[in-house]
Amino acid sequence: EFCSSLAGIMLLEVFLILGAVIIYFLLSKKKEEILPFKEGWWGKGQKPDTEEDTTIWPFKVETTEEELSDLFRRLDQARFTEPLENSCFHYGTNSVYLRKVVSYWKNQFNWKKQVEVLNKYPQFKTKIQGIDIHFVHVKPPRLPEGQSAKPLLMVHGWPGSFYEFYKIIPLLTDPASHGLSDEHVFEVICPSIPGYGFSEAPHKKDFNSVSAASIFYELMLRLGFNEFYAQGGDWGWLICTNLAQMAPNHMKGLHLNLASVTNMGFTHLLSILLGRYLPGLFGFQDEDVRRMFPFLKKGLYRILLESGYAHIQATKPDTVGCGLNDSPVGLAAYILEKFSTWTDLEFHNLEDGGLERKFNLDDLLTNIMIYWVSGCIVSSMRFYKENLQKGIGTQKHERLTVQVPTGIASFPNEVIHTPQAWAQKKYTNIVSFHFMPRGGHFAALEEPELLAEDILQFVGKVEKEQLWRKK
Repeated sequence: EFCSSLAGIMLLEVFLILGAVIIYFLLSKKKEEILPFKEGWWGKGQKPDTEEDTTIWPFKVETTEEELSDLFRRLDQARFTEPLENSCFHYGTNSVYLRKVVSYWKNQFNWKKQVEVLNKYPQFKTKIQGIDIHFVHVKPPRLPEGQSAKPLLMVHGWPGSFYEFYKIIPLLTDPASHGLSDEHVFEVICPSIPGYGFSEAPHKKDFNSVSAASIFYELMLRLGFNEFYAQGGDWGWLICTNLAQMAPNHMKGLHLNLASVTNMGFTHLLSILLGRYLPGLFGFQDEDVRRMFPFLKKGLYRILLESGYAHIQATKPDTVGCGLNDSPVGLAAYILEKFSTWTDLEFHNLEDGGLERKFNLDDLLTNIMIYWVSGCIVSSMRFYKENLQKGIGTQKHERLTVQVPTGIASFPNEVIHTPQAWAQKKYTNIVSFHFMPRGGHFAALEEPELLAEDILQFVGKVEKEQLWRKK
């Protein structure tokens, strides 16, 4: 009798444990939550009662002679400070080199010619949530028999612009002419983030990445795209990630050349401490170890050294913005420093910041001119405050995962490396993760071929296995 009651108790214990395990799994199985669409209105003053005009109208970049003569007057009157001897780019933009840039800007740079370059792709504007949204929309010049173009939304970041994509657009819209496979051909849509370039700046507070994602979602639907791909780095990473969380049934695939994880768990911290010694335990590849460790030097110190601008922009963007909006030379110094360091950290050891090793001055100055002629530097910097003022890890989108098929191109000179093992906790459906052979933060401008090839192979995988249908 004792044995049978003991067996009964054991059986009961087993059932209780099983029950507890089942309840735990049921509770812990996250409901696949969707990020709510943010219905905002960012125009001036009171929202009108009338329906929003959904017209799309063509746009061209134009500059007046007055604007140009004002620019040259300011360039002529620039005041420079002598740099410290042998300081290269360690203190920021070196003013000996900056003088050369300004001299080129005044004497050789042909803005009118660059305006023609900007206008070679069709551009448009349309009003969404009270503000004018600017975008480039390029369709393929030809399509292989029986094929249709796949819509691809490409989103830039700071201090970049839609111009970053000008070298990659032809590779995606006409791959065959550039020695790439034309199994997949895209029509590319590159909007300017509101407050950047030729998109109107929000007139109200709280315009963050979710607001931008909501606007771009509306833009894609307005253009008639019910299913599309999205690609981004820098803020484009976050905006496209939010869009994937908001419209998972409309996004076929998400491709990123930067993937940052803001919600760090205990295993993350443990992997920072022990990952160098037990990489396999944390799913690290040799390349992860090479890029991440020693973590103090390549992680913490690097973040501290490179994030001063973000702290200013996340707290008091309008103060420093006053100076940058008033001085083209100040604006150039501020932006060029990022194009140096974020392309290769070692470039700070060079007097010219290595800026002409991967870019040419025409491209760098065209990007700066987009900020100058549109007067958007302050509104572009405010995006940091809107996204970061509530603190990292406090937003709903940071707690939600991404179910959409994801491809990540991990460039070696990106400021901070995110291993696949970390990214997978956020992006639960990574179908391609590649360590790129070279390149940094501004991948589309710096290494268009590498990025285009990675996008093409990623889309190939998604299409072949029809992955988006299996979500």
